[in-house]
Amino acid sequence: MRVLLAEPRGFCAGVDRAIAIVQRALEKFGPPIHVRHEIVHNRWVVESLRRKGAIFVQELDEIPDGSTVIYSAHGVAKKVQEEGARRRLQVLDATCPLVAKVHREAERLEQNGHMVVLIGHPGHPEVEGTMGQLPPGKMHLVSRTVDVANLPDAQESAVGYITQTTLSVDETRDMVARLKERFPDIHEPAREDICYATQNRQNAVKALAEQCDRILVLGAPNSSNSNRLREVAERAGVQAHLIESARDIQDAWLYGVKVLGITAGASAPEVLVDEVLNTLDKRIESVEVISVEKENLSFALPRILQDGQSAHDVQTSDFTVHTTNG
Repeated sequence: MRVLLAEPRGFCAGVDRAIAIVQRALEKFGPPIHVRHEIVHNRWVVESLRRKGAIFVQELDEIPDGSTVIYSAHGVAKKVQEEGARRRLQVLDATCPLVAKVHREAERLEQNGHMVVLIGHPGHPEVEGTMGQLPPGKMHLVSRTVDVANLPDAQESAVGYITQTTLSVDETRDMVARLKERFPDIHEPAREDICYATQNRQNAVKALAEQCDRILVLGAPNSSNSNRLREVAERAGVQAHLIESARDIQDAWLYGVKVLGITAGASAPEVLVDEVLNTLDKRIESVEVISVEKENLSFALPRILQDGQSAHDVQTSDFTVHTTNG
């Protein structure tokens, strides 16, 4: 069996930065360091950081006043930021800079009198954080094309849209087309909100699909961008499976497969890909990389953590896979 590895795959610059913030905070301030929500959607990453002294909580009321807290890469609502200030928490914000860009765009649209529409998935932490940038009722969420018909009439106000950063490029294109039908003069973001890493990884999966019989996507079930990679593969006509680790692979999936494609979501460490290759070693005849884009973007750490370093300078790929029975 031939194996084709997608490039790029795995950690993006925003994930690198978020993980580096937790690691540098643990080094600088010592444990415990509290993190609101999973820093990224991958349990191997979360468990590795937990073993180093990070404490993951759902809400700020679980954290003692005056403690250090890190906000996850998905961003937080303004009411969370206000509570952090009121509780005198030392806040390190790991919000992906591309998510923060969407937050600023939402504010600009609202300040300019636009009705703001967010394309995204209900319940996702990034969507909750983005919705929370404006007062209740000031932003309208659409997750399906049929939702566009249920939006209120714009009346005298203009309309503008923003999107969750981890959506399917194709799915969003359909939604935007429907919005333009309903609101022909709708304001579009200056640059697409879907992030470069999401686009690149989806394009890489499309390239794999042209040559593969089946595709494995390494990622967590609650990872939006990983789920979109599986969907992109299946939309291209190739059966795909989202797995958290090599132990999720079923032998039946590989029966008759001559070319297997492997990729990883933006929050999945490369060690998980290595584990899959090691597990399938006896079946593999050759491994080839299919590259569609080289990525070299790096985001700066918060000033208090920098010490002359960027996120790219902090080792964020040294995660050990711990497997358990059951």
